[in-house]
Formats: sequence, structure tokens, C-alpha cells
Amino acid sequence: MEEYVDNRKPDPGGDPPVTAVASRRVRPGREREFEDWATGILGAVNEFPGYLGSEVFRPGDDPDDDEYRIVFRFDQASNMRAWEGSDERRRWLKRAEPLIHEEKIKVLTGLETWFTRPSRPGEPAPPRYKMAVVTWLAVYPLITLILVLLGPVLGLLPMLVRTLVLTALMVTLMTYVIMPRMTRLFSFWPYPDRE
Repeated sequence: MEEYVDNRKPDPGGDPPVTAVASRRVRPGREREFEDWATGILGAVNEFPGYLGSEVFRPGDDPDDDEYRIVFRFDQASNMRAWEGSDERRRWLKRAEPLIHEEKIKVLTGLETWFTRPSRPGEPAPPRYKMAVVTWLAVYPLITLILVLLGPVLGLLPMLVRTLVLTALMVTLMTYVIMPRMTRLFSFWPYPDRE
């Protein structure tokens, strides 16, 4: 059984970065073969343009938990579509058929990618208004701090360069430092019924 959920919004002029979460339930006794398969498909996708990396989350200690989650990222939706439509991917998926009994794939863009909790990468994103509030709570102090620390230096730069530096710092810090921590810190609010 395969379920494919695509949360990408139509954006005629855009080609945003995307994150996909593939959840696969492995047949009992086929775990080792699945691990080998996962290593192989990740090696194959690594050769595709725009691939940024992936994480594999193995089943927990619960004996009823047979679900593997693979999170992988591409720099642009068009590069992910090229991978999705490739013969190489089709060959790897065909090899997995005897190993799995259920598969779900979810594609995320935008704020949803900041709200993918590492411990539960396959779960739905929280409501958008909650994502917006938590993001604002991160952006406001961060931009204030950047302007206090770098404002005098940034003020000497032409506006386009100043904006370039400011946005590059903001996006990098938000993606790799701030939002992973904010997601954990505020998990009681965006995910109250999922704890």
C-alpha cells in the first residue's frame, strides 16, 4: 500500500527548497535487507543534482514499531521532481516492494520544514498560525541582536549588500540554530495533543 501526500503549493515562478519524509513499514525479518536497500537508495540519490542530504530514523524499542522514516532534502522542487521521475528511483522502489508492507511519502516546503521534529519526522506540521507565532518569536529577537551587533558595519554597506548579508545570516541561523531549538522549546503549544 502506498500513500503519497504532497503539500507543495502551486507557485508558478518559484522553485523552493523541499524536504520529503518517506515512512516505510518493514515486513518482520526483512529489516537487514531493508537497511541495505536504504543505504543503496541514499547512495543513488546522492548522485542527483540538488540533493542536500538525508537522515534515517529507525524503529524505536517498541516491538510493534516497524516503521523506518527517511528524511531527505533538495535545494529546489524541480531537482526533487527529477529524482522522483527518474528510472534510478523506480528501480530502487521496485527492489523494496518485497521488503515493505506500507509506504507514505510527504513533501514539505516553507515553514513546515522548520517544524519537522527530529523524533517524529513523519507527523503533520502544526497549524500555520502557530508556526507563524513561533517563527515571529524567533525572528524578532534574532534580527534585533544582529542589528545591535552588526548594525554599524551593515550601515556602511550599500542597501542591496546590507540586505543580502542580513537575510543570509537570518535564514542560516533560523534553519540550523534557532528553529530546531524553538521547535523543541515550544512543542507543548504547536503539538499539544501529540505529546
